[in-house]
Amino acid sequence: MIDLRSDTVTLPSQEMKAFMMNAALGDDVLGDEPTVQELEQLAADIFGKEAALFCPSGTMTNQIAINVQTNPGDELICHEESHIYRYEGGGIARLSGVSTRFIGGNQGRIDPSLLEGQINPDDIHYPKTTLICLEDTANRGGGTFYNFDDILNIKAFAKKNNLKLHLDGARVFNALTENGIDIKTYAKPFDSISVCLSKGLGAPVGSLLLGSSEMMYHARRTRKVFGGGMRQSGILAAAGIYALKQNVDRLKDDHKAAKQIALIFNAQPWVKEVSPVQTNIVMVHCHDNIDAQQVCDKLKTLDVLAMSLGKGSIRLVTHLGITQENIEQLKTKITQIT
Repeated sequence: MIDLRSDTVTLPSQEMKAFMMNAALGDDVLGDEPTVQELEQLAADIFGKEAALFCPSGTMTNQIAINVQTNPGDELICHEESHIYRYEGGGIARLSGVSTRFIGGNQGRIDPSLLEGQINPDDIHYPKTTLICLEDTANRGGGTFYNFDDILNIKAFAKKNNLKLHLDGARVFNALTENGIDIKTYAKPFDSISVCLSKGLGAPVGSLLLGSSEMMYHARRTRKVFGGGMRQSGILAAAGIYALKQNVDRLKDDHKAAKQIALIFNAQPWVKEVSPVQTNIVMVHCHDNIDAQQVCDKLKTLDVLAMSLGKGSIRLVTHLGITQENIEQLKTKITQIT
């Protein structure tokens, strides 16, 4: 089976499993889990932040970041295609009582020039604008990453208006392997950063929230309230340590594979266009008379899994489980789609 639905389908390698089984364990809720503490310190050091918090999922790290940096009745700003809005179960409203203002831009990225005039006045009729959330890379944007100057301009706008800036960095290492920016330099503008370990980095579970020590103090309390306190979680944290130390550099391989797959699909007569590939996500746009879900159903019969995003679009995501042999097989299989 060639599984291109998402990079969340990655399986831990034998080496990662062995590393997990040898992890020292404690009780993280009681504050004595040595492997979790090692992972959190490692991540904080990599990004140049004061502290980090290990959580079960990226949805939780994003929603904790929103919760601790806003108050009920506030408003946050994000792109209209943001994961935090579209794919996190309404958590912004349900968990934090915060409303959302959408800003447009290019393929999931906020255009800094569109922010001016989007801050609510100090008036009792309006929610208070307190937070801007970016996503890098942008999932529904097809794995696009930000120009760093745009991030700096958004930070300047946030600072001028006394707003916090959060990064949904579920695939931030995919961005960092392509943008050439020093990690600590890249991370500095953000008050909080969410980093996923279970996508391209190949860990089975887990995400990290990074920020100041004070923020992580409050984040730990919120994690408990959200049901994210874990006990002997060092087994999972060990996978995160292994992922950060062993699986970052190889992300370039996924990006190369994505470009190869884009060429394969672009040559098919039923494909209208394929969006330019920047990282590990391929967005295929079918001709108007083609049903994307039907294409995915046909691919499944050929042992190829892909995801329909509606409106004639198909998303394919490369990861460490996709080999060059798989790509060669795909070249043959795809010709059976008519």
